[in-house]
Amino acid sequence: MYKFTKRLLDILLAGLALVILSPLLIIIVLILLLTGEHEVFYLQKRVGYQNKIFYIWKFATMVKNSPNIGTGEITLRNDPRVMPFGKFLRMSKLNEIPQIMNVLLGDMSIVGPRPLMHVSFNLYDAGVKEKIYNSKPGMTGIGSLVFRDEEKILSLASDPKTMYQKIYPYKGKLEIWYLQHASLWVDIKIIFLTAWTILFPENKLTPRFFKNLPQREF
Repeated sequence: MYKFTKRLLDILLAGLALVILSPLLIIIVLILLLTGEHEVFYLQKRVGYQNKIFYIWKFATMVKNSPNIGTGEITLRNDPRVMPFGKFLRMSKLNEIPQIMNVLLGDMSIVGPRPLMHVSFNLYDAGVKEKIYNSKPGMTGIGSLVFRDEEKILSLASDPKTMYQKIYPYKGKLEIWYLQHASLWVDIKIIFLTAWTILFPENKLTPRFFKNLPQREF
């Protein structure tokens, strides 16, 4: 029953968001066509439901071939590979909106573990890899809320790649926590907190809403 209701909620919310946000999406598309490298969408391979590969949709925010430049898959705050308008899209999380299409297509849910590139997925231990995508990946999730400032954390680290490797085992614990506690009520709280965090990035509500989260070990 939960899976059916969750899918129905996904379709309703994604469809409603597409209609409401369509004027904004048209403006973003036009700006991207006229600036930067004139690319609108960026499709990237991610690990999805039952560990199958799919293409995630995002608005283009970085220069072409960015995974092979600089810090590779790690994006830092004020990363020089991010284009000027791309900085705004990333800070506001508007670059994630095209994933509505992934939700409507059934590749993703509104709430779930974040879909990762293989290089990041391989930082999880075998037990996490086996379980994490028994649920569809999400546009937002508990890991996204706890690490909403991940780019800042990596930017302040003396060695971003080492810090990146420390973050992912903890992220894995957070995503497994979600799978163990998944319910419509938990999903609704995560959706609310995601919207609240976009408006108020420095808020401290997540640990108040979820008091039994795994403890951070670094």
